Amino acid sequence: MIVPVDVELVAQDANKASKRGDLVIVIDVVRATTSIITALSNGAKSVIPVQTVKEAMQLRRMHLDYLLTGEREGVKPKGFDLDNSPLSLTKENVEGKNLIMSTTNGTKALVQSRGSKWVLVGAFVNAEAVAKKSNEIASKNNVGISFVLAGQKNHFALEDFICAGGVIDKLPKGAVEFSDKAIGALLAYNGAKHNLQENIRKSKHAQELLKIGFGKDIEFACQIDLYSIVPCYKNGVTQV
Repeated sequence: MIVPVDVELVAQDANKASKRGDLVIVIDVVRATTSIITALSNGAKSVIPVQTVKEAMQLRRMHLDYLLTGEREGVKPKGFDLDNSPLSLTKENVEGKNLIMSTTNGTKALVQSRGSKWVLVGAFVNAEAVAKKSNEIASKNNVGISFVLAGQKNHFALEDFICAGGVIDKLPKGAVEFSDKAIGALLAYNGAKHNLQENIRKSKHAQELLKIGFGKDIEFACQIDLYSIVPCYKNGVTQV
């Protein structure tokens, strides 16, 4: 089977991928999906994404030993244990823990993808691994692959588009068929990859993070294939 590959540019379009029956790869490269992959690589038991701070606090009251992690306007909400920086989600902080995460864009994209049977978490840091696993599942089950990009407050986000292209670049040639948006993402990545961090820093969201002192998070998120794990989101929980 030739696997069709498409891209939904903002979180609220996740339902389009679900209606097609596609496997979904959610990307919020700066920073939520990079942070989820990092936390699970560092031994977290699970990451539970929720859309609002209120939901996060309510769930925490039911599970007092869970950690609250996330951001609003880039910084840790009041009452949370950790922010959304992958550099905060160290083995020392998260090993053996369950995390409740709420972010402005990324956790929304995951929750809105819940109608899909297969939802994988992707970023630059696991690009090859998520490309391989998504193609294996899609080929076996005769379904397409759709990238659901978190975007930035319901708008297109350059960094997520480039990251989708980075994963697309690692899909097996000849076994996939790209939509125009998928081709566009691949072209964007190929144009950006030789100065990846510099080009990601040009995006509006990255500029906002730079202003509040999170330049090292952008540097971290631009590492290619740092991890070999592929988190899966199912029944409201993200695990390896």
